[in-house]
Amino acid sequence: MRESEIKTLIGKGGGRRVEFKQCKTALSKEVYETVCAFLNRLGGELLLGVSDEGERRENVDRYDDRDDIRTNLIESYDRLLSFGEKHLNDPFYLENDQCISLRGKILREVISNLLIHREYTNAFPAKFIIEKEKIQTENGNKPHGLGPINPERLTPFPKNPSIARVFKEIGRADELGSGTRNLFKYCRAYCGNDPQLIEEDIFRFVLPLTPQATQQDEERTKIILEFCKTPKNRGEIQKLLGLKDREYFRSEVLKPLIEQGLLHPTISNKLTSPKQRYYSMKPRDKKNERS
Repeated sequence: MRESEIKTLIGKGGGRRVEFKQCKTALSKEVYETVCAFLNRLGGELLLGVSDEGERRENVDRYDDRDDIRTNLIESYDRLLSFGEKHLNDPFYLENDQCISLRGKILREVISNLLIHREYTNAFPAKFIIEKEKIQTENGNKPHGLGPINPERLTPFPKNPSIARVFKEIGRADELGSGTRNLFKYCRAYCGNDPQLIEEDIFRFVLPLTPQATQQDEERTKIILEFCKTPKNRGEIQKLLGLKDREYFRSEVLKPLIEQGLLHPTISNKLTSPKQRYYSMKPRDKKNERS
């Protein structure tokens, strides 16, 4: 293959018959898995030394954390859910005046789709990848059409009806087709982007993660400031918002409010004190009161 042809392939990006692997020091397990997948289809082009984004990279670690799951589907669901909860934030969100978990809604749909609709005769391994810029899944597929899925023109097709029935009975999947529409709804609320669902021999879900301020953030701030007119501790505020992740609450909610001067610690010289409380109304200056 000529150099110009290789550059053309890289420029077009990965697809049904084109895969990129970095392989910095040796052939990885993924190379052999991709070869097996190509052999089960119509063949393809595998380029080594190129990242999944079609860029040449050196000395970049692919995984900071990983879980190689080889167990039954129920345990697989639970472990994938725990992995997602570990690495994804769960922003405050109100739906009909009730706080719900956007992260939970998205993970439930993405993971159930990954396990229910996988083509199990295809040797390609199912993948759930979380990066700073995106969430992505890949799984072997028997396509009933090619290209991006439009939820407005979606015609549901049961690929593994027995598995789908079990997941629905135990409350881990919705009615066929309804989950896809909910996925688009909650992804938009989560990061402001529509997910990409690409139907090919390898089914791909991609959600670009672009953090942005929303009306929900403003509503959350109003709720906190009203609640903290009398001093409250971290646990009380976190419970009010329905947030379980303490580190996320500290870094993404509490710290920005303190830095903006909207919340104030009662013990300013020892922020980590177990007796620490936070209030939104600064005491009035006694000198100003006398004047």
